[in-house]
Amino acid sequence: METKKVEIKGSGDIVTARQAGREMARELGFGSADQTRLATAISELTRNVTQYAGMGFCTIVDNSDKNTIKIKATVEDTGPGIPDIDRALEQGYTTGGGLGAGLPGTKRLVQEFDIDSVPGQTVVTIVLSRRKI
Repeated sequence: METKKVEIKGSGDIVTARQAGREMARELGFGSADQTRLATAISELTRNVTQYAGMGFCTIVDNSDKNTIKIKATVEDTGPGIPDIDRALEQGYTTGGGLGAGLPGTKRLVQEFDIDSVPGQTVVTIVLSRRKI
C-alpha cells in the first residue's frame, strides 16, 4: 500500500500535494478527468490549510482492494477549527473573502468526504474510487 505525505506550509506545498495525488491516481489507472478531480480537491483542502491554519499535512494512500481502485487523501491541521461545519459546506458561505466554493466543491468532486473539526484540529478525508475493470 503506497503512501505519500506532504507537509503543507506554503503555496509550493499545495502544488506538491496536488502533483502527488495526480501521480498516484495516474499510476493506479484513473483517467485524466479523475486525476484532475483528485488534484483539484487536494488543492482546495491544502489551500485552506495555508489560509486558515498556517501549516498541516496531506497524506495520500492507495486504499485499493481486489474490486476497487481507491485513493484516500487526508488533510489535517492544528488551526482554529471550523465552528459550523454544516454552514461551511453550504455553497457560497465564506469566512475568507473567497467564493465559498472550496469545501462544497471538494465534496462534489469525490465519492467520499468526511470532516471533523474542533479548535486545534481539523481533519478532512476524501476518497476517489472506481471499480476495477
